[in-house]
Amino acid sequence: MTDAASPLLSVRNLTVTFGSGAHSVSAVAGISFEIAEGETLGLVGESGCGKSTTGKALMKIVAPSSGTIELDGVDITRLRGRALRNARTRMQMIFQDPISSLNPRRRVRDIVAEPLDAWKSATGSARETIVRTLLNEVGIDPDVYGARYPREFSGGQCQRISIARSLAMRPKLLICDEVVSALDVSVQAQILNLLEDLKAEYGLTLLFIAHDLAVVKNVSDRVAVMYLGKICEIGPSDVLYEAPAHPYTKFLLGAALEADPDVTVRGEVLQGEPPSPLDPPSGCRFRTRCPFATDLCASDEPALREVAPGHHVACHFPLTTLGSSPSPSPILG
Repeated sequence: MTDAASPLLSVRNLTVTFGSGAHSVSAVAGISFEIAEGETLGLVGESGCGKSTTGKALMKIVAPSSGTIELDGVDITRLRGRALRNARTRMQMIFQDPISSLNPRRRVRDIVAEPLDAWKSATGSARETIVRTLLNEVGIDPDVYGARYPREFSGGQCQRISIARSLAMRPKLLICDEVVSALDVSVQAQILNLLEDLKAEYGLTLLFIAHDLAVVKNVSDRVAVMYLGKICEIGPSDVLYEAPAHPYTKFLLGAALEADPDVTVRGEVLQGEPPSPLDPPSGCRFRTRCPFATDLCASDEPALREVAPGHHVACHFPLTTLGSSPSPSPILG
């Protein structure tokens, strides 16, 4: 959903289902989005909404059940073997847990060099130069720390090492899966600033997956909001935060805490628990928690539609047309 004529990444009707029959779970239920080259798309939502599964499906760490994933015009869902491995060099993923994502038995310099060794793309002095350059760019001195093991580093340092490794093959797309959620606030700022600098230097395109709304707003050009495996709203970051069109987005923003003791907590807080993904509600999946739901919400699933330039929402009664606080209707079904 961008204005780019040929987006770097185009995802259409992506579905990821775990299990089978009555015990199947649609972790990702037919989502579509695009990311333009050089853009950062933030992906937010409650825990269990399918954010991380989406990122892993793009890398084919988990197999998509259906849909297409086009990177630079090539549908990677159809690729197998070496062709798929080649495609994966153009996109890399940084995982949520910075410590467990690193091999504890390998030294840092060898961890960063692993992609180069796997593809035999650099050897000898060329390999050494690339590793030293990457470690220096993420703030790790290769002379002091290159021979150490991951257990000798803090979480923030391990995340820097993970970032260096992800850049070894010069990817176009970087998938950042909750890359700062396990870090202290001061370290979070350092990692986010580092990513911004590296994005400009390497010409990266980012999918930034997070649950911290403030972080996503600061780093993203556009934001997509997920709920129970579906994208319910997607649009420019500033527009979505200032004028959310989906009730779920509004409730998420209302629940976000301000870093100011003098600011009063917003009154609109989302109540109840998400439905079981084993048996999602008919129609709109958010309707069982939405104070504005009607019979239409129970019978018809809303499609993403444009309510403003570049701003799409999957809601029969978007807040942009009803006003920010429409009169509640009984929740049906």
